[in-house]
Amino acid sequence: MSRTHSTSRPPAGRHARIPVFGPVRGVYVPRTADAGAFAMSTYGIPLLVLAVTDSATLTGLAFVLEWLPRLSAFALAGAAVDRVGSTRVLRTASVLRAVVVLAAAGALPAMGDGLGAIVTVMVLAAATGVLSEFAYIAAETAGGAASRDAGEHAHRVQAVLLGIDQCATLAGPALAGVLLQYVGATGMLLTIAACSLLGAALAPRQRPIWPQEAPAPVVQGIKTGWKTLRSLPALGWLCVGLLLSNCAIGLVQAAGPVLVIQQLGGTSSQVGLVWSAAAVASLAMVALARLAIDRVGLWPVGAAAAALASATCLALATAHTYTVFLVLVALLMAGEAGMTVVLRTLRARLVPAEVFGATLSLIILLLLAPFPIAGALVALTPPDLLGHAITACAVLQALGLAVSFAKLRSHPAARRPATA
Repeated sequence: MSRTHSTSRPPAGRHARIPVFGPVRGVYVPRTADAGAFAMSTYGIPLLVLAVTDSATLTGLAFVLEWLPRLSAFALAGAAVDRVGSTRVLRTASVLRAVVVLAAAGALPAMGDGLGAIVTVMVLAAATGVLSEFAYIAAETAGGAASRDAGEHAHRVQAVLLGIDQCATLAGPALAGVLLQYVGATGMLLTIAACSLLGAALAPRQRPIWPQEAPAPVVQGIKTGWKTLRSLPALGWLCVGLLLSNCAIGLVQAAGPVLVIQQLGGTSSQVGLVWSAAAVASLAMVALARLAIDRVGLWPVGAAAAALASATCLALATAHTYTVFLVLVALLMAGEAGMTVVLRTLRARLVPAEVFGATLSLIILLLLAPFPIAGALVALTPPDLLGHAITACAVLQALGLAVSFAKLRSHPAARRPATA
């Protein structure tokens, strides 16, 4: 892809990539490094908390501290990228994440299992949650700029970026679990730091291009997204169903380390393997769902995925062996992946382009909100009652998805096959 330098006005938008490197070195490599650090910290730090504290309550609290700041940082991260550019935000967030995990890696061996170690891992969970969100938003913005540079080949860039994220989700949890079990907390944290520093060193070189009008305030964007979502009942009902579904999925994720290690007699590496298997199942479901939607439309595919997710989540509480637990979680996440394809397709069909960003931000906030709540539920629930809590959330999930897809059944956008 050739590029020419010109003194003409830059293309519309707030970011443009300085033409120094191609997409592999300029976008894909730093995205891979950041995605690896993101996945390892998201799944590895709750494992570290359980290893240090041996407490289901503190593990659930760490999940809250990891996700709640991410929700609050989401809008701030977007505003920061708009103001100073994705390069500076990605570098700053990545370097700070490396500093935080290196400080924890140096401090934990000297603290033993006392109060200092507990405070350290809890602060680590909160800090990496915020910094990972800033880095992710910056990397996602860089990927959007690369897609615009690619012109008619934008879908190829997005396909590579999606593959990078899925592969990181596949490898990151397993790697974090293996490192924690066989090398210790120091080895896992040093690996996260190395990935963060690599992402910072190779951050895509972009500069902000200031729009003529001032950017819309965050609150105004949320109001616009809410107004749009209310005007699209089909999309709104689907979001309600997925929000209830994410309550169950978030509870399974937050309780995973406790269930596998304390109740099923597994190890930290086996916890990571659960989520790697889930990533494989999700990738397979995404491929199948895309083909099926082309033939039969969104509703049959979404309804089948919802039934799969509901049935497997209801069965999770009866899993008494590690293998059964792994298979059920993989099937649960496969169902969730199928519904996500339906959501993304319906969202693209129904949301007007001029309010797409505001609506997307609101939908993301809604669908991520259950995760810190799930962590709080794990913190407040005795370990031997977690199975009952998962069953209760699974019932809500099944009812919510049943109502959502019943409302979607007659909607034209959900019935027709996808266009070419």
